[in-house]
Amino acid sequence: MPGSRLDAIDRKILAELQADGRMTNVELARRVGISAPPCLRRVRTLEEAGFIRGYHADINTRELGFEVQVFAMVGLQSQAEADLSRFEARCRAWPLVRECQMLNGEVDFILKCVAPDLSSFQSFLTEELTAAENVASVKTSLVIRCAKDEPGVPFEVLEARLSKSA
Repeated sequence: MPGSRLDAIDRKILAELQADGRMTNVELARRVGISAPPCLRRVRTLEEAGFIRGYHADINTRELGFEVQVFAMVGLQSQAEADLSRFEARCRAWPLVRECQMLNGEVDFILKCVAPDLSSFQSFLTEELTAAENVASVKTSLVIRCAKDEPGVPFEVLEARLSKSA
């Protein structure tokens, strides 16, 4: 199991940073129960190893005027690796697409999109997404409200799993 190669302090560091990536190293060290210099070394090691990919602000999209959030389920004509890669590259270039996940099953990709208004999204949908090379079908669902939006992983589940296997 990938998380098991981390010790309890590393997992605590990740859990704390996941909850609040802006805290100082001194505060982080206090919360995980070690001094500041080894805490900073551990954080840098976790960054270099790829456990920490970056630090981001949790932006309120609606307060910024992005009133519309849509999930788009995309089916492609071809699932050859080159075609999948080309579609993923297109998704990375579209500003309205905030997440792109490849799935198995009936749908090839699910895209999380934001837009200032419905007409902006509809323009993107008709002029960009459905017109893109290799796109066979697109089904969309407009988000009415969000009941939960938690970043990262549930560390308490990992801890419980690790304590069972110990």
